[in-house]
Amino acid sequence: MKEELLSSIENIIDKLKIDQSSDGSWGYSLEASPITDVYFIILLRLLEIEGEEELIAQLANRIISKQAENGAWKLCYDSDGDLETTVEAYYGLLFSQHRNREDENMKKAEQFIRSKGGIGNVNKLFTLVLLAISGEIRWPKSVSIPLEFTLLPNNFPVNKYDIVGHARVHFLPIIIMANKRFSIKNKYTPNIHHLYTIKKHPKDPLALFTSFLKLITLPTKLIPPLSKRLLKKSMRTTESFLLERIEPDGTLYSYAPATIYMIFAMISLGYTKQSQIIVNAIQGLKSLVYRFDEADHLQAATSTVWDTAIISFTLQESNVLPTNSVIKKANEYILSRQHLQIGDWIVRNPKAKPGGWGFSDINTMYPDVDCTAIALRALKRSSVYNNRFRNAWNKGLNWVLMMQNDDGGWPAFEKNLNRRIINLLIPFEEAKEFAIDPSTNDLTGRVLQFLGYDCGKTEKHFRIQKAIRWLKRQQEKNGSWYGRWGISYTHGTSAVVIGLLAVGVSPYDPAIRKANQWMLSIQNEDGGWGESCYSDVVKKYVPLKHSTPTQSAWALEMLIEINDKPTHEINRGIHYLINTLKRNDWTTVYPTGGGIPGSVYFYYHSLNHTWALLTLAKYKKKYLD
Repeated sequence: MKEELLSSIENIIDKLKIDQSSDGSWGYSLEASPITDVYFIILLRLLEIEGEEELIAQLANRIISKQAENGAWKLCYDSDGDLETTVEAYYGLLFSQHRNREDENMKKAEQFIRSKGGIGNVNKLFTLVLLAISGEIRWPKSVSIPLEFTLLPNNFPVNKYDIVGHARVHFLPIIIMANKRFSIKNKYTPNIHHLYTIKKHPKDPLALFTSFLKLITLPTKLIPPLSKRLLKKSMRTTESFLLERIEPDGTLYSYAPATIYMIFAMISLGYTKQSQIIVNAIQGLKSLVYRFDEADHLQAATSTVWDTAIISFTLQESNVLPTNSVIKKANEYILSRQHLQIGDWIVRNPKAKPGGWGFSDINTMYPDVDCTAIALRALKRSSVYNNRFRNAWNKGLNWVLMMQNDDGGWPAFEKNLNRRIINLLIPFEEAKEFAIDPSTNDLTGRVLQFLGYDCGKTEKHFRIQKAIRWLKRQQEKNGSWYGRWGISYTHGTSAVVIGLLAVGVSPYDPAIRKANQWMLSIQNEDGGWGESCYSDVVKKYVPLKHSTPTQSAWALEMLIEINDKPTHEINRGIHYLINTLKRNDWTTVYPTGGGIPGSVYFYYHSLNHTWALLTLAKYKKKYLD
């Protein structure tokens, strides 16, 4: 196996070197469900943007390619299909005019939709918004939040900063449109009345949040002239809020769905499609399109900074020197993407200074803890001999430390943003975790890896003590930890255990031993590991019954960190990992990135090889060198 392992390491390194872009980055695709492709098609059709027929055709090709045999569109391979995703895909294809109702695959989709109760059973927020924008349904009362909500001060018991930034920039355009009762219909709008069964319109969930906000803004309605002025002011304030968060490429916070909502919201406020804001936003969206051989996919965002940072770090862990041109170019790119301006994170963290990194290539104002930690790990060796890198590294380190929550864990984007009242009030199940930003096990584990291995901090440090105590309280009875940003218990358990070991927790600690036993208990017969996306919906481990490369690498990385000598289970896993890199089937493209539980999952085109390389390099360094 040694020769195979060494050969695999060299092959992956060679592949990564070839795939590096001229600016030093790696621009792999971040692939998700067809909803972004559908929204883009409908945007281009409803605004009647000319000259985009090829793009629409390519987006339609990608949607068609994802349809399952039973006519449905799935969020992940092991489901029988998702109603909302199938409605979206069907609707988008009709809008594209590259499929019609009589096509065989569309008949199968129609049959699946009707078998699930038709459009009347649609109850996910973003599908309802799509149908409302295009005039198919009335705006749900659930999203008709009083716009005066945006004027509530930051110290008010509930205000817009109680919702995390990526949710804010999605929700605020929706609130504008809902208040304006905005919709567009034109010659491209298809008739989908045949997709209703019993109910005429989708059900509207109990809108506690809307009712609550109507109650607290009621005084503004009692004096009509005042109410009118406040509504105008709230419209202007919300419009300005969104415009101030437009990235240099024209997108809103670098997110495709938020940008599309912003475009429609601005149209509702009187902007025309010729307005520079709209023109720039559409160009920005086009820059997020990833072209496959015969299809285009509108990425929800690019993952370029994350991909480049983890690849640079992994190559260095595989003995590629920081003086190598590949690493030098990569790290110059990473350095150029550091955030040096204040973002919305300052609201909950006023003493912190800028220094983080964001996820996307063109993200300049929305850094996150995970990307910052891995960027700092990539830059560590360069910072030893280069003042520019050292200064950037120190700024990043300080930002990460200041982002620790009061409970001891780390969030993704904003500090102490875990108001459970938001979860209680939001009527859409899939939006609950999307709306807040609590401490998460996986990110806390990864920060501890950075602080332990790269900063030399141990469990004697007060911040580390708080984090360890918090993590131990989060461990499940079976020994696992839930992971929010990767699927799911495999990812969380691996990240936490490695983090705890990095800061000096003994591998014989009961929490570590229990986690080790759990990870071994879920190993598949082929030697690998595989977990279903539905783990993050039911919040317990759901086996995929097949192994995936990335999840296997996560599990193996943890086991290698725990064990001084290679065990039989580790060797079986390494054998699986080496062999699976030669395969190309559904298990190698199964989504392992978390987005919105039950609604959005990501397949990172970078991770199979990158995490496999990291794991194989660790095996080689610990057991063979």
